[in-house]
Amino acid sequence: MAQRLIQFPLTYSSSPHSTMTSLTLGSAASRLLPSATAATSAAKLSLSSPHSVKLFRSSPLISHLFLPQKGAAAASRLLRSRSSSYSTVTKCFASDPEQLKSAREDIKELLKTKFCHPILVRLGWHDAGTYNKNIEDWPQRGGANGSLRFEIELKHAANAGLVNALQLLLPIKDKYSGVTYADLFQLASATAVEEAGGPKIPMKYGRVDVSGPEQCPEEGRLPDAGPPSPAAHLRDVFYRMGLNDKEIVALSGAHTLGRSRPERSGWGMPETKYTKDGPGAPGGQSWTVQWLKFDNSYFKDIKERRDAELLVLPTDAVLFEDPAFKEYAEKYAADQEAFFKDYAEAHAKLSNLGAKFDPPEGFSIDEGTSQPQPEKFVAANYSTGKA
Repeated sequence: MAQRLIQFPLTYSSSPHSTMTSLTLGSAASRLLPSATAATSAAKLSLSSPHSVKLFRSSPLISHLFLPQKGAAAASRLLRSRSSSYSTVTKCFASDPEQLKSAREDIKELLKTKFCHPILVRLGWHDAGTYNKNIEDWPQRGGANGSLRFEIELKHAANAGLVNALQLLLPIKDKYSGVTYADLFQLASATAVEEAGGPKIPMKYGRVDVSGPEQCPEEGRLPDAGPPSPAAHLRDVFYRMGLNDKEIVALSGAHTLGRSRPERSGWGMPETKYTKDGPGAPGGQSWTVQWLKFDNSYFKDIKERRDAELLVLPTDAVLFEDPAFKEYAEKYAADQEAFFKDYAEAHAKLSNLGAKFDPPEGFSIDEGTSQPQPEKFVAANYSTGKA
């Protein structure tokens, strides 16, 4: 049964003191209603608009109201014959599944033109990574709830530069208003990994958005790059999320993508021979040579540390220094398949942290379709290091 989207306008505003974009909901939150409920509610509000009448006629549960009497009787018989099937498929979801599928295709096209894989991964992670397993109430517990769209959270030091990721996704959000921000952020993150040659992430959707900036988490829940005790810091942050040592190391492997920019994080070189020509905006220091290709080279490069132009943060080096972390880091350096398996599971778990799902069990947009491995990323356009 089709769903009708009752969409209230989003308001976009920019602070005069910042280039960051602030997004707030209009007078009421967007919501999905089954066709019958939506159309009936609309009928009570107004029957004067010809567009409304056209909409009603398109609904099999409403159109008999506008038919001649004998037509209405026939429609009623038809509805009775189909009532059991309607009752089994009518659902209200936070996000529309078909719009999610279409948004995924648009994200793939965005990745091909903007080379924005790393920052989209980071956006999804930072929206989910504020989760605190010791807080039961939503949204106080943080997690994947779309709060990172608000200026107050974008201004957190750990989120420097993520306004650029948000701006890349806003046209897609405008186009697919039936998709929540929380789902869009996680969809973009998983798609970026897959399109860079990484594993297929077993994602589910239906995340509910927070409604206002007052529901954003306090600053300080995300990891630092250079804490005094890197191993203890990583465990403090990730254990608070309910993740374990294996998941910490597997997720760290996503640094195979991307660069660190000193003007944002305070870490890394302004540019290297691997980043000076892009693709995308040039500059920064990458962890790997092919920093838009998702593979296990991060672990190999951190272990060998033979190239001074590749970045190694204290929280990277500790993966081969701490005995418990080292067990997994060595494994992933030697076995990419094992890394992909553990990474896919950890990424999916991270993407669900703290989320409130509608329906409660969430839903997949891959069910019933074959899922071939994505085409591996070809780094033909990379900087080669030539002068």
